[in-house]
Amino acid sequence: MRNGTVTTFILLGLTDDPQLQVLIFIFLLLTYTLSVTGNLTIITLTFMDSHLKTPMYFFLKNFSFLEISFTSACIPRYLYSIATGDKVITYKACVIQVFFTDLCGVTEFFLLAAMSYDRYVAICKPLHYVIIMSSRVCRILIICCWMAGLCIIIPPLSLGLNLIFCDSNIIDHFGCDAFPLVKISCSDTWFMEQTVIICAVLTLNMTLTCVVLSYAYIIKTIFRFPSVQQRKKAFSTCSSHMIVVSITYGTCIFIYMNPAAKEEVTINKVVSLLISSISPTLNPFIYTLRNNQVKKAFKDSIKRIALLSTK
Repeated sequence: MRNGTVTTFILLGLTDDPQLQVLIFIFLLLTYTLSVTGNLTIITLTFMDSHLKTPMYFFLKNFSFLEISFTSACIPRYLYSIATGDKVITYKACVIQVFFTDLCGVTEFFLLAAMSYDRYVAICKPLHYVIIMSSRVCRILIICCWMAGLCIIIPPLSLGLNLIFCDSNIIDHFGCDAFPLVKISCSDTWFMEQTVIICAVLTLNMTLTCVVLSYAYIIKTIFRFPSVQQRKKAFSTCSSHMIVVSITYGTCIFIYMNPAAKEEVTINKVVSLLISSISPTLNPFIYTLRNNQVKKAFKDSIKRIALLSTK
């Protein structure tokens, strides 16, 4: 986004209605607090509890870190805007926000694919699980997820840095996002728009193919289990991840695959809000409420804290 005559942007947010703004502020503050608290709890538990030192929880810990980073890149700025009435964001701050939200968002998809591969190895190749999913392999997969995210966002971001803004600096959104910025640019944005769509489709297709193939093999293997109890246990270990995958992919496919959603600003803003506030809030609860090991680790931690406080 080349600095032409525009040095700052004005973020319109979701609404100008003062009463609605109060409700949105309370809602976002609550979801943001729950998101950070829930994800930090998961990170803390995986560090403290020896039973949560497996690859599955290693990936979950990194996923929680990504969720905190993603929601923190945009929600606090919007809360500040509602609280103070200051809708102005500098050019540099806008670029930084786009970079971090896109990087965390794209990396999350690759991490979900890595997590599905981990579940595939655990259920389909249990005897070789420890060897295949060694700590070194897990670390390499995490690095690859971040590198893949960086490689995906570099082409559109490089093109975006060359956009010129001369006629308008008003962004009809609560945060800096690719499509609203493209809409107000006075440059020829056709190539950049196509690049954004190609990168989004490439990310979704690559990661979703990995997820679908992993779960196809997982389901096929589970149905071969002789015991009903074994099947239930296997499905239980995958159910949380499947729910999170469905929410994440569903909302993003809606934005990037539905042409009407790109034109309908209100729908785009609402769906973006769901992705950046509600998903990071729900995910830790989905993983903890449906996972007996995490629940046990949480209860043990509470007991330890209670014992320490009584001494």
